[in-house]
Amino acid sequence: MQRELRLDGVGRRYGLRGPWVLRGVDLSVPPGTLVRVEGTNGTGKSTVLRLLAGIDAPTEGRVTGRPRTAYVPERFPPALPFTAAAYLTHLGTVHGLSRRAAARAAGQWLERLGAAGYASTPLARLSKGSSQKVAVAQALLAEPELLVLDEAWTGLDTDARAELERAVAERTASGGAVVFVDHDPRRLAGAPDAVYTVRDGTLHRRTEPAGAPAGPRVAVRVRGPAGAGLPADVVRIAASAEESGPGRYDLTVPASHSDVLLRTLLTARPPWHVVSVHAQEGPR
Repeated sequence: MQRELRLDGVGRRYGLRGPWVLRGVDLSVPPGTLVRVEGTNGTGKSTVLRLLAGIDAPTEGRVTGRPRTAYVPERFPPALPFTAAAYLTHLGTVHGLSRRAAARAAGQWLERLGAAGYASTPLARLSKGSSQKVAVAQALLAEPELLVLDEAWTGLDTDARAELERAVAERTASGGAVVFVDHDPRRLAGAPDAVYTVRDGTLHRRTEPAGAPAGPRVAVRVRGPAGAGLPADVVRIAASAEESGPGRYDLTVPASHSDVLLRTLLTARPPWHVVSVHAQEGPR
């Protein structure tokens, strides 16, 4: 993302005389941020996501700075006349990839999500869980600048849920943004840069600590060149960073983002040495 996405005074209603679902919504989503949207059923969470994704247009107000966006809806239509691989390849070309690049990305994401064995299966014959893996894969194919996830983890198995969390960390580490809704308060706990609650037809930024557990974290001790500062991507991912000596840092990171943090450290130029890694219990 080159600039922040903004919603200013946005309202949405369906029909000329329909009731307002949302009104007076102000929101900014800067590059590299992870945003969680919460709220009880029927408050308009999905409408917020559809406005961000460009699926719905605002009835009033304006949306500016819209980046290249991908969206995983709450319900994915499985009965389309494609196999999983053909559908993903087609979507990849729609997103601007060459057919060869789209087919390669389709195979990679099916593999990462544990659905490679269903590449040649018609979408209509996939289970709900496998269909959800295809829904997630189509959103990640072309490395979107903004990823919008509406209950995207629902129906995924444990390994696929963890892979989607890694993909979220990769998107934000690379400067993209992710906005998500999920029914599990532990999802990506401790990782979001901002949490908003949909209430009374508008959006409220949560400033008080959540009652839900902050979730597990990982402590990482690293060593780099004397006097060197941490790479910017590492600073963006880490929840905290404390310098313990010249070129030495103690980092903490949400467990969901630990793989991406370690990869970023090990591929940095100049390289950083990972001294130790251990799990750290979240606050209770």
